[in-house]
Amino acid sequence: MSITAHQVVTLHYVLSDVLNDGSKQVLDDSQARNKPLEYLHGHDNIVPGLENALAGQTVGAELSVQLMPADAYGVRNEALIQEVSRGSFGNAELQPGSRFQTEGEAGPQIVTVLEINGDRVTVDTNHPLAGRTLNYKVTILDVREATRAELAKGHPLPPGTEHSKVEDRKVL
Repeated sequence: MSITAHQVVTLHYVLSDVLNDGSKQVLDDSQARNKPLEYLHGHDNIVPGLENALAGQTVGAELSVQLMPADAYGVRNEALIQEVSRGSFGNAELQPGSRFQTEGEAGPQIVTVLEINGDRVTVDTNHPLAGRTLNYKVTILDVREATRAELAKGHPLPPGTEHSKVEDRKVL
């Protein structure tokens, strides 16, 4: 079965980028964690460039995909660097490089602390991988039809989840 919309795909991947000196830096390895990625194809569960590269592939396929920033986590946007009050973080311990997940206009977003100056904190709301060219090595383990419940939720669910027990939030 080849990968098309409304199918659940299970795969292993190694995500890396290239450093300034030309060497590769592994950012994530699902096989090393012994935890394959499972996603619902055609429902924006993964970065667009990778989803496009996987379309039409079949179980057992192995591929290497290089994604430019626009097809991965986007280009860096300097307008997303802003200054906020220290009080926005409650009692959290802050230092440059600290990351927090917050609710943004388009859903959850990662905020990285860049600088602390008294009661003012400079943060970057770009995705940490924005602006980077990424390399994926992928092995497709399984492709199956999504259940009615998975289609209703827009992502894979634990086996046996009944559609009558899920609120329908996704329109096909």
